[in-house]
Amino acid sequence: MEVSNKKGILALSPLIVFIVLYLAMSIIAGDFYKVPITVAFMIASIYAITISGGFPLAKRIDIFSRGAGSSTLLLMLWIYVLAGAFAESAKQMGSIDATVNLALHVLPDSLLLPGLFLAACFISISIGTSVGTVVALVPIAAGIAHSTDADIALVTAIIVGGAYFGDNLSFISDTTVVATQTQGCKMSDKFRANLLIVMPGALAILIIYAFMGADIQAPGKVPDIEFIKVIPYLVVLLTAVFGMNVMAVLAIGIALCGIIGIANGTYDIYGWFGAMGKGITGMGELVIIAMLAGGMLEIIREGGGIDYLIAKLTSHVTSKRGAEFSIAVLVGLVNVCTANNTVAILTVGSISKKIGDKFGVDKRKAASILDTFSCAVQGMLPYGVQLLLAAGLAGVNPILILPYLYYPMAIGFSTLLAILLRYPKRYS
Repeated sequence: MEVSNKKGILALSPLIVFIVLYLAMSIIAGDFYKVPITVAFMIASIYAITISGGFPLAKRIDIFSRGAGSSTLLLMLWIYVLAGAFAESAKQMGSIDATVNLALHVLPDSLLLPGLFLAACFISISIGTSVGTVVALVPIAAGIAHSTDADIALVTAIIVGGAYFGDNLSFISDTTVVATQTQGCKMSDKFRANLLIVMPGALAILIIYAFMGADIQAPGKVPDIEFIKVIPYLVVLLTAVFGMNVMAVLAIGIALCGIIGIANGTYDIYGWFGAMGKGITGMGELVIIAMLAGGMLEIIREGGGIDYLIAKLTSHVTSKRGAEFSIAVLVGLVNVCTANNTVAILTVGSISKKIGDKFGVDKRKAASILDTFSCAVQGMLPYGVQLLLAAGLAGVNPILILPYLYYPMAIGFSTLLAILLRYPKRYS
């Protein structure tokens, strides 16, 4: 679709308004908690509806509502609700404390940070979803942070980073499936090319976490482990690793918290219901942010903002290196406009295939670039599903997590280096 410069920039302007408004006011105030992110999204959403010309007001609101209530978004909202109910009922039942005590007993103090990163990498590559990994591990990581006086934003970022290791590489990840299907290559071939691109970054981040965690001290006396209270988290982890749907995983976890908590007298049925209600209510802000972002991004898409980006980024490609770079930037910018890496790959996949075929880009490398760069960008979006969920479970502002997202930054940098240095050679 042909979109003029004026129309394209206007279509993208709500996203610019949100970023400038939130960042500028937070920097002026010197406090990212001072400006509610919900208010910034509300103002940007009202602006989006106002400037989207060519439709009656009722139609514009309908477009916004369609984005805010899309089936993909609603699935994430149900996960928020179940995650909130599970996290709070597990916390009040003592499951988080018991699991943290188990981790403190098993892992040496100096290996807590790299241990958390490796656990997130293993679980995410096993289940193929960053959301499931965040749900399973962030409450435990937050508990470890409280017990060891570590920075809670840092340990939350470690889990989010590890979650994208599997989102990027797992054979059952949505992004892997879409990237390989759109580029026409085998998953195993894409995995080998992808691993060579991201592994240097993963190893570097693991070493960094080892140095950062060298001075962490666990409490002088770690309480004894109440193994029965660890069961809900063990079951959640195991069922997730075996590929069960994340909503079913959370429902089982909630039921186990209720059964064990009532059986050992931690709370009665009313206490369990109260804990679940408190957890669900605590996710309210995340639900509002996700819906406002979804509606605003749908207006941007409908107004031609994404088509404008694609047209501009593909108009000046003249070499193989330029083709690879345009694929990376294209999927990254569309990801910013959709807040969903799978949707971003779907949106630009066919365009990327045409660019790759025209300039002789290896299909395996093209698929790797699409997947890796989209995961890098998605991992650093403060309004992305994963970061919002992690922030909600840890009780911290998502903006404060951003500076510690070393792994998404590392794989983004590794992808750009792979393009510039024509690496790996066999795929370049």
